[in-house]
Amino acid sequence: MSQSVRSAPKSGPNGGAASPPSVDAPHLLDRSFGSDEIAVLRHEVTSRLTGIGLTGDRQQGFVLAVNEVITNVVLHAGGHGRVVLWLAGSSVWCTVTDSGPGIPASFLRSPEVPEAFEVGGRGIWLAHQLCDEVTMATGPIGTTIGLRIALPRRTSPA
Repeated sequence: MSQSVRSAPKSGPNGGAASPPSVDAPHLLDRSFGSDEIAVLRHEVTSRLTGIGLTGDRQQGFVLAVNEVITNVVLHAGGHGRVVLWLAGSSVWCTVTDSGPGIPASFLRSPEVPEAFEVGGRGIWLAHQLCDEVTMATGPIGTTIGLRIALPRRTSPA
């Protein structure tokens, strides 16, 4: 049985959440990855975000969230996955997909703050803290995590 979870979008300066676009949307990045490519992939995501004007703390937070999700794929879902990064309106979306056994139901509720000495369990919690929206679709043939962050508003010269 497949399960889908969508966090309530955080309201921000750019308004409501965008839905993931159709497959026809232009991708900033679309590639498969394995355990040896986490650092390279993190640099690629950073480069693409810089190219579209997402910089500073918001960029670093989004890259950290992506890193945590791809690390979860490597550690818990067979070691290989696919990452897709694209623009949708005034937001950037990133989906990370794997073909692992799915996320256990106990991990699908909104994550609570991990205990100080708890080993692990911070990846999805961090993603919820650092992104404007987090979505999850999971089942016995794999999981897709969606991460969204709003782009900064562009101000026009006065």
